[in-house]
Amino acid sequence: MNATHAPVMHDEVIAAMAIKPKGRYVDGTYGRGGHARSILAALDQDGRLIVMDRDPQAIADAQASLGADARVTIIHDDYANLKAHMAELDLLEQVDGILLDLGVSSPQLDDARRGFSFQHNGPLDMRMNPQQGESAAEWLEHADEAEIARVLWEYGEERHSRRIARKLVEIRQTQPIEDTATLASIISTLVPRPKNHKHPATRSFQAIRIHINKELAQIQRLLETVLDILRIGGRLLVISFHSLEDRLVKRFIKKQSTQPSIPRGLPVRDSEMHTVLRVASPAKAIKPGAAELAVNPRARSAILRCAERAA
Repeated sequence: MNATHAPVMHDEVIAAMAIKPKGRYVDGTYGRGGHARSILAALDQDGRLIVMDRDPQAIADAQASLGADARVTIIHDDYANLKAHMAELDLLEQVDGILLDLGVSSPQLDDARRGFSFQHNGPLDMRMNPQQGESAAEWLEHADEAEIARVLWEYGEERHSRRIARKLVEIRQTQPIEDTATLASIISTLVPRPKNHKHPATRSFQAIRIHINKELAQIQRLLETVLDILRIGGRLLVISFHSLEDRLVKRFIKKQSTQPSIPRGLPVRDSEMHTVLRVASPAKAIKPGAAELAVNPRARSAILRCAERAA
């Protein structure tokens, strides 16, 4: 597998998953299957792997690569809907591990037709599933100035969000903003180039993508149902690339692994003091090592967190 499509923190993920040969596992963000194939390789004939993705191209790859394997179930849907699919498969509270590799994949970034990147000009789409919802261009055509500014600030932490929003609304009165080069060029005239040499449009592109795909809401929906899916001892692994994503996961794990606060002297049964999650080993968040970053610099912002269902 070449560096461009290398799965992030592959070895760390496989170690943290603690795969049981007869276990049931879910890769909720198949991408191009780097993690999924390694999980499958660790299963015996009684093991089971469910792979999901909302990107039709990813699902096509899964069908071609894993479709003939009787141990594999392929689902074209968003991982936020995982509980419903596990109910259909009679796997509620039967899953040994769930993996989510959040954000945009390298194949999506590298395909100019998807509109995720300003590195290659293409239609301003940004949808994980081009068959659903409105594109980034369609949203920018009708969103009001306040909404655009809010999205750029909340999801991209873009300090110049109001200036950018004002200019986009002004320009669209005379010309549509339909391709990535046009959007990146407009933003570049308004935002000073950062000291870290990132492109001035980086934060804005990220923010619009998160909004178009409802990425934070999808993570929250999955977290709200994950305890209904995992068996006791089952593990949740999440790789995030954005502080807002990581914060949601970190807070969820902390809340579910912290004993309730009970006033001193109040009689409480031991059964009422249990937690439903425990932070799995290694306890601290994991980041890519220097060797991985040398061949896959896109992994630099990745953070892996792992928790285990305790009860």
